[in-house]
Amino acid sequence: LPRVAGPAVVMANELLDNLPFGLAERRGGAWYEVRVDLDPAAEPGGAGGRLVERLVPLAPDRVAVIDPLAPDAADGARVPLQDAARTWLRDALAVAGAGGRVVVLDYAATTAALAARPQAEWLRTYRGHAPGGDLLDGLGQQDVTCEVAVDQLALVRPPTSDTSQADWLRAHGIDDLVAEGRRTWAERAHVGDLAALAARSRIGEAEALLDPAGLGAFRVVEWVT
Repeated sequence: LPRVAGPAVVMANELLDNLPFGLAERRGGAWYEVRVDLDPAAEPGGAGGRLVERLVPLAPDRVAVIDPLAPDAADGARVPLQDAARTWLRDALAVAGAGGRVVVLDYAATTAALAARPQAEWLRTYRGHAPGGDLLDGLGQQDVTCEVAVDQLALVRPPTSDTSQADWLRAHGIDDLVAEGRRTWAERAHVGDLAALAARSRIGEAEALLDPAGLGAFRVVEWVT
């Protein structure tokens, strides 16, 4: 992040879910890190081959981060290790400065909630604007995203507010903008000019942003410095 003299507003719209993250798995009452290795048996002569997962004991300092956040995680449960997201938040808060604000819009949950769900529900891959394949398939050929663990961010600083995207947009006047768009469309639909098309587009975009089964369920987490 650039260093500027605050106060400033730093906004991250679906950014943190794309930052690098680690994976931890609960086994026998202990946490392990999920690492990636080459399977030497996948090719004749053991020269290397497909990517496979390897579990290694998780470093104590990282256990200290996630264990209190998911103390009841079942055997086999997995959670993300979002060190990079916390580093980003520290930098963003420094940029915002006194009287500034950091706003994160993303799909998010808590570490315990993620531990209770299958990994495939919160760690997703995309290729060509469609769901991708297995996490380790097509290395470099698909995007990998991960839901944001808000409680891991809160270890940097507890957020000032955490609300749904739909509620946040309504609190900031989206209903008034939609009403204005409807009036403009009603007045100029017969003309079909750019103003009419922009008004009609605003209505459709707002519906998508407020959909509780879609983007409206995203979280908006704010830190007021």
